[in-house]
Amino acid sequence: MHYEVKHPCIQDKLAEVREVGTNYQRFRQLITEITMLLSFKALESVSLEDVIIETPIEKANCKRINEQIVVIPILRAGLGMLNGILSLVPSARVGFLGMFRNEETAEPESYYENIPEKSLDGLHLILDPMLATGGSTIAAIDALKRKSIQKIIVICIVTCPEGLEAVKTKHPDVKIYTASIDSHLNDDNYIVPGLGDAGDRLFGTY
Repeated sequence: MHYEVKHPCIQDKLAEVREVGTNYQRFRQLITEITMLLSFKALESVSLEDVIIETPIEKANCKRINEQIVVIPILRAGLGMLNGILSLVPSARVGFLGMFRNEETAEPESYYENIPEKSLDGLHLILDPMLATGGSTIAAIDALKRKSIQKIIVICIVTCPEGLEAVKTKHPDVKIYTASIDSHLNDDNYIVPGLGDAGDRLFGTY
């Protein structure tokens, strides 16, 4: 199941992040802001507990998140989205998945995996700005499910029908939140219109 979040503030920032002239400092800031706004939607069903808080005036009945949240950026571009979620949920644990594309098979291969073992029952949020072919996302979900992790959400900035269908075919239970479902993949497996190479634009390595 996927959700294209069309909030005006997200769409305004998405227009700027797509622009070829946006420098990497501004690009990085926009990715953080869009991620934070997407996270409001992605986390709206997180469970809460009732608590009593002492205010300067009197006690108040309030609510706090009582679900463990684990954020899993896919290296390297997913790192650019990390602060956007941590600004909302600073108590979240952070894991990492490192993957590269095998040029011979065109399949993702893992080179690093570090998933917090203390929160396997928690809600795990996979972060990657681009969900293109879906290969890396599927591999990331596979890695989490091998640890018997059940609650998984994917947050991406842009995606396309091909990638969504690939993930849905393998993992129909995983929800995907995105700012835009773009037109298609080109012959080089880039999202059209997309926003270019997110990793290069985030870290100034273009």
